[in-house]
Amino acid sequence: MKSIEIVGSARTATGKKATAALRKANSVPCVLYGMQKDENGKPVATHFSVTTDGLRKLVYTPHIYVVDLNIDGTVVNAIMKDIQFHPVTDAILHVDFLQINESNPIVMEVPVQMEGLAEGVKAGGKLALQIRKLKVKALYNDIPERLVINVTNLGLGKTIKVGELSYEGLELLNAKEAVVCAVKLTRAARGAQAAAGK
Repeated sequence: MKSIEIVGSARTATGKKATAALRKANSVPCVLYGMQKDENGKPVATHFSVTTDGLRKLVYTPHIYVVDLNIDGTVVNAIMKDIQFHPVTDAILHVDFLQINESNPIVMEVPVQMEGLAEGVKAGGKLALQIRKLKVKALYNDIPERLVINVTNLGLGKTIKVGELSYEGLELLNAKEAVVCAVKLTRAARGAQAAAGK
């Protein structure tokens, strides 16, 4: 998996006023959930901020990254756990990061890539990717940059569901019945089928 460095600054004020001031200054409030636990057994949270520009390469990309998170000179390995966007402007409002522990599995969304020419496409159908990213649980060293699905044998009107896929060292967390990709019937294919049936 590729890595990307993000530089942040610790923040002590976390109220609404402080958050609004941060956003006005073109920065995004972020939280890092570390490996240490508090007295309630929950991960210790570090509040920090990153410039909007500093997050662009991580957020607006089809790739997934391990983040070398540099907060005031202290660097930790983390992944982006959650992100919130403004419902109207699409501006980044908040990002949660999770510190990586090499011995503990993490949950990440991994892009899906189809390979091969499907039988159904040769017969006039149209290949459609229904789920662009699959949620996986694994040790971070086992997580690939993309999940490749070979669609060569996928016939007209057929689908590949999550339950039919398996990858070594990965647990797929999406619903087993969820359709990942399908070869849909086009008008031309329907016409050809009808003609063949006569």
